[in-house]
Amino acid sequence: MASTAPPPSSSSSTIVPSIAPTTTSTPSTSDPYTYPPIYAFPPFFTLQPNPTTRSSQLHSWSTHIQAYARAHRLFTISLVDALPTPLFTNPIIGRSLSLRDARAVLSWMASPEGGNRAEWINPTKKLGKDAEEGGGGGKAWIYWRRPEEWAAMLEEWVERTGQKGTVLTLYEITESDATRREEFWGMDGELLNRSLGICVKRGKAQVFGSEGSEGVKFF
Repeated sequence: MASTAPPPSSSSSTIVPSIAPTTTSTPSTSDPYTYPPIYAFPPFFTLQPNPTTRSSQLHSWSTHIQAYARAHRLFTISLVDALPTPLFTNPIIGRSLSLRDARAVLSWMASPEGGNRAEWINPTKKLGKDAEEGGGGGKAWIYWRRPEEWAAMLEEWVERTGQKGTVLTLYEITESDATRREEFWGMDGELLNRSLGICVKRGKAQVFGSEGSEGVKFF
């Protein structure tokens, strides 16, 4: 079960309550994710205009989104599809982050200030006014591990399991029973290729074969 540390503290009582909410913050007992206490605090679901308060909120939302994605093995999210889910909506308190605020959170996560923990997919696509007003959305990578971090993890796994010099298929890396307990099991194919590309640039691997039947050898 993945969990997240309590969100960054804030001096503003409008964002972080001084006493933990008594309302349960877990929408479902079957959910593998442990929701942070601030998830049960209604003002959390409205981005505040005060710069200090807003910064605290953005950090808290980033921590929440990364931990949620990790627990649910999500590598990308579509905002219009994710908004009604427990990622952005707490049905117990009847609060939901708006599309505009959700886009602001992901844009912040995609910035250096946000640690580049997200990346818009097809960022040049015109979404129009509807997207800003709540009638549209976007899709983004959620980097609970960035590609370079996945590359390091793949290299560590190969070293740990003694598979240097062995030809591995991409299916074996992300779909086989041998990797079921690894965090990269079930990884999106495009993200895997990007991560392997970093291994190649480091001189740690070689990728060969045609699309759909690629293999990789680590050195």
